[in-house]
Order: sequence, then C-alpha cells, then structure tokens
Amino acid sequence: MLSYRHAFHAGNFADVLKHTILIRLIGSLAGKEAPFFYLDTHAGAGLYDLEDTRASRLREWREGVGRLWDASAVPAPLSGYLRLVREAQTDPAASRPRRYPGSPWLVRRLLRPGDRMVLCELHPADHPALRERFAGDRQVAVHHRDGYEALRAFLPPAERRGLVLLDPAYEFPGEWERAAEGLVTAWRRWPTGGLALWYPLLAHGAEARLHRSVEEAGLRKVLRVELRVRPADSPAGMNGSGLLLVNPPWRLDEELAQWLPWLRRQLAPQGQGGESVDWLVPE
Repeated sequence: MLSYRHAFHAGNFADVLKHTILIRLIGSLAGKEAPFFYLDTHAGAGLYDLEDTRASRLREWREGVGRLWDASAVPAPLSGYLRLVREAQTDPAASRPRRYPGSPWLVRRLLRPGDRMVLCELHPADHPALRERFAGDRQVAVHHRDGYEALRAFLPPAERRGLVLLDPAYEFPGEWERAAEGLVTAWRRWPTGGLALWYPLLAHGAEARLHRSVEEAGLRKVLRVELRVRPADSPAGMNGSGLLLVNPPWRLDEELAQWLPWLRRQLAPQGQGGESVDWLVPE
C-alpha cells in the first residue's frame, strides 16, 4: 500500500517514468498553435522539499531522480525532464536535488499564454499548499474536490486539445475500480482528448484487472507503458509502475522503446526488472 501523501515518495523511480512521459505529452500539445487544456485529478502539493521529515524518512528519490542526477549520455526526453527538475532547485548547480517538482509545477512551466490548467486535490494539507503555490495565476484553477467527480464537471473542455492525468494513490478500497471507471468516463466524455492513467506494479498483479476493465469498456488506441526495477514477484512493495495512454502522439511507442531500456538500466543497475511498451487496445 502507498501512503496518500506523495511527499513520502517524491522523486522516486515511478515519478521519473510518469513525469518524463508527461513532459513529452505536454510538449506534443505545445508543438501546435491552438491552445490546450490540462486536468490533473490528484494534483498533490505541487512541489516537495526532499529535506523535510517525510521525504527524508524513506529517501526514495535516491533510487529515482538521484540515479539520473549525474548521468552521462542522457537521452533527449530525459534530458528535458532533468532540466526542469534542476529549474525547481534553489541552487541548480547543487550536487543532488533538494526539491522535487510534482506534475502541476512541471506542466505550468510548459504552458503558453492561452493554455489552461485545472488542478484537483482533496487532501486537507496538500490542497492549501497547492492553492497557495498558484495563487493569482489566471491560467491555473485549483479545486478542493474529488478528482473523479471533476471528470464529469470539466470534460469536455472548450479547448479541442489537451490532456487528463489520473494519478491516484491506490491505497483506498475500490481504488483500482474507480481508476478504471475514471479513465472510461473521461474517454466517453472526451473521446478525442489525451488521457493518461498511472498505476503501480505490485506483487499481487492488481493491474491485470485494470487492463481487463479498460479493454472491455471499448476504448481504442490505448498504449501501455511499464517499467519494473525489481522482479515482478518481489514482496518489497511497488516493483515498478505503468501508464495507460489514450490517444498518444503519433509514434510515441517507437520513441519509448528506444529510451526506456536506458532508463531501466539507470534505475535498476543490478539488472533486475524490465520494461515494455505495447498496445493494450489498438486503434
């Protein structure tokens, strides 16, 4: 089980995968002139102090962004990710990261004038921090509301292009089912929009039910991306993570297949784990 407070896990190997792909998806949207819309259903606090008692208790960032901090010959997508993480530091030349940016911070750095971002967070401590971080920002709306309910409230947006990120903690009973239902709801309300659902890879293989639910719901063009840093049956907890991407950019599957092996070697230097990119549901 994962702690609901993302501060305990900020910058871990799952964040590296999720945020690198998120940046690539937003970059694709920003590559075209028309404005786009971004909805984050579980936004968190937005920026995390790796020196505070929560992050320092587990120090998961050491096996995530910490393994990339001084890496050489970094593939271009990961180089762009690291550049943004360094921009979040008070000292970009520091020998290790002291702060880690969450998805709201990263996406805000990539918004252009005219683009719009909606952030939803329910946690009573994280929501005020998120609201304060974006106070006065007219391109960002912060809501203290259930992210799954927000899918019905904000979709479809006025913009024809955009991305929805569903990033739940999977710690509550029924969360896997709610995540699948949330993805299906978003697709039905906005079938042409970009959708991304993050999920952990655990020893009991709960992701298989998620995949079946998505397949049976009739979604099309669903790319599955997974990266493990430990054997699939390891009882250590989260052995990896994955994303389901609906309507991904053209040839993204080929791009991921090129640099995911490099990333896995960095995050799992003992040679454990593995990576995969395939179409859960083709076009």
